[in-house]
Amino acid sequence: MRTRAAVIAAVVGLLLLIGAGGVYAYDRAQADTIGDGVRVGGVDISGLTPEQARAKLRTAVLDPLSRPVVVRGKGEKFRLTAERAKLAVDIDGSVDAAIERTRSGNMFARTWRELRGESLDAELELDIDYSKVAIRRLVKRVDKALDKPAVDASVDLESGDVTPAPAQLGRRVLKQRLKRDVKRRLLDTGPVKTVRARTEVVRPKVTTEDLAERYPAVLVVNRSAFQLTLYKKLKAVKTYGIAVGQVGLETPAGLYHIQSKAINPAWSVPNSDWAGSLAGQVIPGGTPQNPLKARWLGIYDGAGIHGTDAEGSIGTAASHGCIRMRIPEVIELYDQVPVNAPVYIS
Repeated sequence: MRTRAAVIAAVVGLLLLIGAGGVYAYDRAQADTIGDGVRVGGVDISGLTPEQARAKLRTAVLDPLSRPVVVRGKGEKFRLTAERAKLAVDIDGSVDAAIERTRSGNMFARTWRELRGESLDAELELDIDYSKVAIRRLVKRVDKALDKPAVDASVDLESGDVTPAPAQLGRRVLKQRLKRDVKRRLLDTGPVKTVRARTEVVRPKVTTEDLAERYPAVLVVNRSAFQLTLYKKLKAVKTYGIAVGQVGLETPAGLYHIQSKAINPAWSVPNSDWAGSLAGQVIPGGTPQNPLKARWLGIYDGAGIHGTDAEGSIGTAASHGCIRMRIPEVIELYDQVPVNAPVYIS
């Protein structure tokens, strides 16, 4: 009985040895074949030898990746070539990774998997290197070409132009989104290599409406025409006849602002030769000797806008530097012009 058992054990051992040898031989024969269900960068390389897999990947990956990425936006076109992007694909490393994945486990597990036709279902990433700096430079070029700052509404009161320059919408490139889109297209082996540069509207901080609210009243004085025009919210509403300073005592030209306002103002007489015996005195408002009738809007260094009972002087250069108006008209103007309102005198 012992002899028979020994013989059986020997036979079983021999069979196991032969089976193991067969498994080993089969496994060795499959050593250079990539397993079923192995994909690299979406490319199926199942059942291929390393050389075949490299050739297939070069055709399926390198050729598409070599095409330039084109960014389009607002009628402009920008290109990023594979050379400029320093695009490099490690085909050999990717195939080595596929072989390593195929050879995972021991030879018995691999053989059993092969005999059962079991798929590895392995999706391996391509090892692609590229220049992030190149992408940033491309985005910078696109941004420089397409970016357009918003323009605030403005008015050039320094030159006496009360007509507002309208606000303009601006444009901003969505740079972070563009970076992501360019990278995705750069590494994409699909047929589409075009990226649209997305932008957003940039609104101005100051609109024409804002500007109008900022200037509830503006006065423009035309000395040569003897006219004062009232603008409300930057629109001319009424023009008045005026008198201005005589030769040698001219009304000052330039941009000023209403500094003070008064009803029936007192008159501080200047210490000037033309003031005669009144020089240096303060004449109460409403008196016959006070030429500042009804209202006062101070402008600059003693000069201002006031009413006059010498209506014959309107339309002439007759004052000592002030701007004279008819009394009913200066009363009408007074309530419409706040302190700090601009006054441009030409």
